[in-house]
Amino acid sequence: MNQEKNAEKQIEIRPLHDLASFDRCVELQLAIWNYSEGDLIPRRVFLVAERIGGQVLGAFDDDMMIGFTVGLPGYRNGHAYLHSHMLGVLPEYRNYGIGRRLKLAQREEALARGFDLIEWTFDPLEIKNAYLNITRLGAISRRYKDDFYGPSSSPLQGGLPTDRLYAEWWLRSKRVEGALAGQSVLQEADEIVTVPAEIYAWKASEAGRDQARETQTRNRDALKKAFSEGLSVVGYDRDPDGGGHFRIARWNEDLQY
Repeated sequence: MNQEKNAEKQIEIRPLHDLASFDRCVELQLAIWNYSEGDLIPRRVFLVAERIGGQVLGAFDDDMMIGFTVGLPGYRNGHAYLHSHMLGVLPEYRNYGIGRRLKLAQREEALARGFDLIEWTFDPLEIKNAYLNITRLGAISRRYKDDFYGPSSSPLQGGLPTDRLYAEWWLRSKRVEGALAGQSVLQEADEIVTVPAEIYAWKASEAGRDQARETQTRNRDALKKAFSEGLSVVGYDRDPDGGGHFRIARWNEDLQY
């Protein structure tokens, strides 16, 4: 814990405006995800996001940018929101709370501009990320998209379809305020959907790829069925072995666009 606190003190989050910073965001994508050129977000997209009312934030260790996030303005059902398209932190800086700090900076800036909602998508097989989104930040999920991006060149995807859950982060909700204050946001679950801790090993090897795909398909069907019945992901916990568990129930705050 002390190591995390010390690391946080050394990291500064600030908005990005210049082309050199946007070029660094492209470099970080390569270092974090090892994308092919076709999957990279180019410099011009960061530039456009910053110019049209989106967000581009960088995390800096002294003068070196070690992480970033980019968001674009969205509009649905008559309401504006921010779509947080990408967030990444260099591998050697992970597990120090920097991703969470970037999200909190997004929230602060969005609230200052009058936004009530930030959305993003995330891989439902990524246990740490799901825990951050649902439990530590207080987001909910109630929409699922099969193969959202199509084929990915990142080895982290393990050759699987790029299925994604939508995270809805209702910035002024009691749930989010409680989560950010360190309060438990777990509700009693009507259903549990489990991601085994072995998922990372399965995705990383040819021998385990079928097991990874079976898990993805099983969980996809379970989550989509729950959402069709008006339920939401309202909690996420982890067991001592490292497995993750989506907790599904009816959300007790009626906020939606």
